[in-house]
Amino acid sequence: MKNWIPAATGLVAGVLAATVFFADFSPGPSGSATSGSVNKTNAEKVYVPFGEKDEYYLMASGGHSGQMFIYGVPSMRHIRTIPVFSPDSATGYGFDTHTKELMGDYNWGDLHHPALSETDGDYDGKYLFATDVGNSRAAVMNLETFTTKDIIDVPNTSGPHCAAFVTENTEYMFLPTRFAVPIGREYASLDDYSEKYRGVMSAVTFDEKNEKLNIAYQVALPPWSYDLSDAGKKMSADWAVMTTYNTEEATTNLEINASQADRDYIVLFNWKELEQKIQDGEYDEVTGQKMIFPEKHKGGIYLVPVAKSPHGVDVTPDGEHFIASGKLAPAMTVFSFQKAFDAIENQDFAGERNGIPILNYDSVMEREVDPENALGPLHTQFDDKGMAYTTMFISSEIVKWDPKTGETLDRVPVQYSPGHSVAAEGDTVAPDGKYIIALNKIAKDSYLSVGPSHPESMQLIDLSGKKMEVIQSAPVNPEPHYAQMIKADKIKTISVYDKDESNPYAVYNQEDTRIERKGNEVHVYGIAMRSKFIFDAKAKRPDALEVNEGDKVFIHLTNIDFDQDITHGFAINSYDLNMEVQPGQTNTIEFTANKAGTYPMYCTNFCSALHQEMTGYLLVKPK
Repeated sequence: MKNWIPAATGLVAGVLAATVFFADFSPGPSGSATSGSVNKTNAEKVYVPFGEKDEYYLMASGGHSGQMFIYGVPSMRHIRTIPVFSPDSATGYGFDTHTKELMGDYNWGDLHHPALSETDGDYDGKYLFATDVGNSRAAVMNLETFTTKDIIDVPNTSGPHCAAFVTENTEYMFLPTRFAVPIGREYASLDDYSEKYRGVMSAVTFDEKNEKLNIAYQVALPPWSYDLSDAGKKMSADWAVMTTYNTEEATTNLEINASQADRDYIVLFNWKELEQKIQDGEYDEVTGQKMIFPEKHKGGIYLVPVAKSPHGVDVTPDGEHFIASGKLAPAMTVFSFQKAFDAIENQDFAGERNGIPILNYDSVMEREVDPENALGPLHTQFDDKGMAYTTMFISSEIVKWDPKTGETLDRVPVQYSPGHSVAAEGDTVAPDGKYIIALNKIAKDSYLSVGPSHPESMQLIDLSGKKMEVIQSAPVNPEPHYAQMIKADKIKTISVYDKDESNPYAVYNQEDTRIERKGNEVHVYGIAMRSKFIFDAKAKRPDALEVNEGDKVFIHLTNIDFDQDITHGFAINSYDLNMEVQPGQTNTIEFTANKAGTYPMYCTNFCSALHQEMTGYLLVKPK
């Protein structure tokens, strides 16, 4: 392999630091990424007049905020935050019964690598998946309501960083792990790392009818770190690829010790073959999971050598190639699926690691691409003409190039250090080719100062002209760990929730409101409407609740304002409780009335001119 940078040294670290922090990004010509003046043409390109809508939704991960950020493109306006892995007091997420159960024992999450559901390799606009690196979870969001529907713990893993990438028809999403741990997360000395630790990958299915995620099976991969991944398309639809690092199996000082070997690997696997193994009973039962051990259950998994410490690996829209590169290498490598299939059939192997065959690099590699002075290739996206766009972390730019010839076609500087990028419909079989967004790790000197910590930035780049052109920049905090961009007309949201007469907690008429006591449990079946709460229409004070100290209280509240955007909130003063009830929705909050006294209740979401008057009282009678 040509032009690979050797193991990280003080010299390399010094060059990297100098490039990232002392590169010359002084103001350039009007309309460039660094222009100090406003370009009217570019302003017009991103202007969305009042009454009109953006052309795309941008689904950007919220990193260690634990949330999903939703933007409109091209305006780059922040439209919505979907709470997923962390509580959100604005909507009561993590406080009402359903979302509190979803969050389980955790109060935060590190949301990475969102993935849209697909049909025939194209975004279908129905669901959005994401992973939690911080607490090893996976989640699904419904895009009719932009709400989180299910969260599951992913057993035997620690940090499913590798992305919730989905197969061509959302049959599976595969969640490999960033941190190798012993199976079951049991205690094991780091001296036994190579023998007792594993990088387990989980095959997750989604039951759309019940909106539930499930672990179908797991694969006990070697104790390496697994970074990013992508599913095959068309001729490679049964396959998937993911990058690895720390194949040295270092347990300390990874910055140096995990960069010793000249190469790491791409894991190439046939998920249809693995699925068949499970159906044929070719697995072990471990910690209640069906587990494939590659050294024992042979076939379906292969290793492809790649430059050290790779980050992204990306499948071309036609499904014929995958592209990867090492973070410390100046070159991108184009690999051929067909050549890989031929090498597997001919057993063209260069040994094995942990029982997994290694394909000969020269037999699978199609070409190495070395854009002049472009350093730190990380992640690649595509346009409608099959051209590739790769982020360069060290030289702070995006490079456009032709995967079929390796020719560099264009480059544009960004501010600064882009990790991921996202193109319009860029992960599908049919990218739009209109925009790409640089997701930058550093944004110093880009916005008004807010102290030592700066927001990160997302920069919108127009691909429609002869040259790439940065036309908009938006601050984001914290940094986005990947994103996906979908045509807005693919998403069909609802305006109000339909009546659900089968819901035992729903109440749609004032006369059906009531308060029922069952021992020390109090169940309230109430309604919210402009501009009052009614808990028991027959009571002297229908908007008041009186319970005994120590009672377990369940408040089931239905918003009977079947009118778009008339959302009600419900909070109990000094009880640290709040929830949201959208039009037509029934929601439940439960708590123990452990504080005697008088506590006002009120609507927290503005709903009408008499919003201030939408109040009531919780009276907790002392023991």
